[in-house]
Amino acid sequence: MTDLPNALGPLLREARARLGSTVDDPALDARLIVEHFSGTTRTQAIADPERRVGAGAVAEIDAALRRRAGGEPVHRILGYREFYGLRLSLSPETLEPRPDTETLVEAILPFVKAVATQEGECRILDLGTGTGAIALALLSVVPTANATGVDLSAGALATAARNAGQLGLAGRFTGLQSDWFEKVSGRYHVIVANPPYISSEDIGNLQDEVRNFDPRLALDGGADGLNPYRTIAAEAARFLEIEGRIAVEIGHTQRNEVCEIFTAAGYVPGSVFRDLGGNDRVIVFERIKP
Repeated sequence: MTDLPNALGPLLREARARLGSTVDDPALDARLIVEHFSGTTRTQAIADPERRVGAGAVAEIDAALRRRAGGEPVHRILGYREFYGLRLSLSPETLEPRPDTETLVEAILPFVKAVATQEGECRILDLGTGTGAIALALLSVVPTANATGVDLSAGALATAARNAGQLGLAGRFTGLQSDWFEKVSGRYHVIVANPPYISSEDIGNLQDEVRNFDPRLALDGGADGLNPYRTIAAEAARFLEIEGRIAVEIGHTQRNEVCEIFTAAGYVPGSVFRDLGGNDRVIVFERIKP
């Protein structure tokens, strides 16, 4: 049994009170949970606060509030997160896509559009695709683009494939289980990646919601957090068209080191793009040498 009321307005108020000081934004998290499990909207809560919520939904809300109060991220509980206007399913094997990563989509999108217009297509390789967020966002905007999403995790690839199907993009998205470029073939106009870039020793200092619920495989970038960039810079040339672009997300203090790694491998650094908080977040590199 639960002590939550079954009228929508009081239910929302009690859910917010239940979360109280345990989360950063109890009002938002309570609303997301109540709306999701009750199948209601914010408008309904305002217009019809006495609307009845079924006992089964109330029980699900009660369980979800307990999980949230225990530290589980709200979108993990809901099972999805919005990214670039797309609803993406999550799984334990995927990183939860975050708004800062939309910076990467915005950074490379003009080039994807230009290639698609000039060539009639744009071939994209998304390394560490996870939910498929970056690749699917680009495909959703550019109808003549296609993407291969690479991930070491079979679970992540299954989630990305499910997202592609739900978004009607399955015909232009291919999943590939590979350790970086190991099983990749062909050439691409664009390579994108949001690689693990946290140093191994800093994993323990991350927020609980990240450390305890995001997969370590998607976080740990090695001793200095830069190993994935070294791999990408060293191996990408065999798979990138001349004058192609590589766009990578970085940690906010890694700009100089990542630029040095790619410059040493024969790439020309282009623009650096900042995230919503004003931090360096994405660098685009151009391949000049054949």
